[in-house]
Amino acid sequence: MIKAIFFSKFDVHDGPKVVHQVPTNSITPSFETTSQQLVHFPSVAATVIPRQSFCSLPIALLHSRYRILGYPTCLASPSYSRNEFIFNFCLVLSRQTEATAYASVVAKLASLFKHLEETSQFLSKDNSPPNTGKIYALCEILLEDLNNYCECMIPIDGSNTLNIKLFPNYPPPPPIFAHHVPLSTVRLESLTDSNWDLTMLLILPYINGVKSVKQIALLADADYKLVRKAIAHLLYYGCVILLDIFSFGASYAPTAEIGAFVGDPEVQEECRRYILLPDTGLQPEAATGMAVGIEALDGTKLVEMYCSLRQGLSVKSWCLEHADEVRVIDIRRFITFGVIRGFLYRVHKYAIATGPASTLRPAREKKGRKKGHAELERYLDGNHCFDEICTELMISERDLLGELKGMGDVQIIQK
Repeated sequence: MIKAIFFSKFDVHDGPKVVHQVPTNSITPSFETTSQQLVHFPSVAATVIPRQSFCSLPIALLHSRYRILGYPTCLASPSYSRNEFIFNFCLVLSRQTEATAYASVVAKLASLFKHLEETSQFLSKDNSPPNTGKIYALCEILLEDLNNYCECMIPIDGSNTLNIKLFPNYPPPPPIFAHHVPLSTVRLESLTDSNWDLTMLLILPYINGVKSVKQIALLADADYKLVRKAIAHLLYYGCVILLDIFSFGASYAPTAEIGAFVGDPEVQEECRRYILLPDTGLQPEAATGMAVGIEALDGTKLVEMYCSLRQGLSVKSWCLEHADEVRVIDIRRFITFGVIRGFLYRVHKYAIATGPASTLRPAREKKGRKKGHAELERYLDGNHCFDEICTELMISERDLLGELKGMGDVQIIQK
């Protein structure tokens, strides 16, 4: 959020000087005010209005609790006193504000007003008293529009308009692997048009929270690298999140965040609505049983069910322990809700070779080395989970365990 905007220039008599400021008295005080200024201008004047050799370069400095962004500009002409005119439009932000999105604002202001000054001396001929006139009004509208709407369109004259839009600066997306499962957080179909990337249009029907990145690439008949890049774009803008492959043989366990779920009845009710199975027109006897199960599925029961998940207990075994409850819920949604909310995590399996490479080749391979062992050996460093190995080699977990048993000194850990 912008705290203040001010326009300063080099005055022949006064040196660096603040001409207009919004809010008034935020940078330099008037005689009748006792309010505290955001910035002590004399301390930063030499940087805001620098020498000619430092003009046409962006500036960013920290002062007290605030960050000042500017773009000092110098125009040389015999029509000016001392043959040059130096000005700067500056933004004052809080120290914690991410300044990247605002750097383009001061650059755009410098470019536009440099053009206006060169064509009509728009700035140098402005004789309005401080904090009045057209430039002050422009700064006032700019501050209000950018803070409220993150964009502005301000007409300056018959042929010039100030158009600025703040674009959010998101952190780079995390690495995307073949075994990750994208789940959309918005209705992607409603955002598309004919100008979208072809790969993006091909993969959208398969982003459903079930299929992995590699499966999506195969089903869409698209290049895997392009699919991964397209999903990275969706992840960057928050349109998808990444999950693990859901499997009834997988294990899940609660995190420390389970305490927040225990104490929030609204989230418990949201979870209940999300995981309940819809009415599918069952026989009366079965429908009655489901109705009883739904009535018993309150917040306390949900907490108990989530807390009963633990390392070493597969989802399949957990379902057998809670046979009455799982009849009325979508188990995949039940697990996914906890993972998305952060109070549940997937317990992954990793394979580690504990002996030298030569011991990983059993005697029976001397007759003919089993195909796949050579590829599998590079995953036995404890850094690749079973989901990743199975997806990369396109084998099931059962086949993977069979391969590992035939390779000698390999240990499997869960974490």
